[in-house]
Amino acid sequence: MSTQLNNLHEMLPFRRKLRNGMTSAEVALWLMIKNRQLDGERFRRQFSIGHYVVDFYCPKYKLAVELDGAGHFTEQGEQYDAKRTEYLNTVGVTVTRFENLEVFNYPMQVLEEIKKHLK
Repeated sequence: MSTQLNNLHEMLPFRRKLRNGMTSAEVALWLMIKNRQLDGERFRRQFSIGHYVVDFYCPKYKLAVELDGAGHFTEQGEQYDAKRTEYLNTVGVTVTRFENLEVFNYPMQVLEEIKKHLK
C-alpha cells in the first residue's frame, strides 16, 4: 500500500485543469514567485496534498499559499476552507491566505507576508 500524500495520480487531471485555468490573481502571484524569485525558494503551483489542491506550495517549508476570490466568502466556502486548512495542518502544512485584490493592490506586502513563513 502506498503512503504517497502529494500529487496523487488520480488528482493529475484536476491539477492540470486548475493550472490551465488560473485566475488573474494566481497568474500575477505566480509571475512574482516562480523560478525561485522569492528568497531563492521553489514554489509549485496547483499542488495536491491528499485530495486537496493548493494554489501554491513551497515544499521546503511545507507552506501553502492560497488566494481567495468571491467563492471563498460564502458560508459554504468558509466551511470548506476551514475543513481543508484543518486537514493540511494535521499533515504539517502551514496555510497562509490572501484575498485576490491584495495581490493586485499590495503585491509587495503579500510577498513580505509570504517571506515571514520562509524561515
